[in-house]
Amino acid sequence: ADFFESNHLYDIYVYPELDIQSVKEKACKHLGAPYNASFYPDGIGFYCSQYMVEILPIFETIPMQFGDEKEEIAPFWQQYYKELGLAVPLHQPGTNPSQLAQSEKLVYKGRLDD
Repeated sequence: ADFFESNHLYDIYVYPELDIQSVKEKACKHLGAPYNASFYPDGIGFYCSQYMVEILPIFETIPMQFGDEKEEIAPFWQQYYKELGLAVPLHQPGTNPSQLAQSEKLVYKGRLDD
């Protein structure tokens, strides 16, 4: 509930060649899918940017990075994956919101302040 109770800034992008019906059909097929907390490309469900790539397949995957300025795998991610009982999916194909926002196929329309 806190997410919706405070002001947020949203960057708005459009894809000019969007086929809204096709995207809607793809999105509806995945309603109720679980969150892919492992970020593995073959994990069950989707993480945020993975879902966007699924319903709007205009983006490329990139090798996933989990490092910080000091280590290839930051302590946060080491602990996160230790608790999941999985190896960190370092260099596996994936996506992230910043990467998607940088796509040349999207047109930045502005910022929304709620």
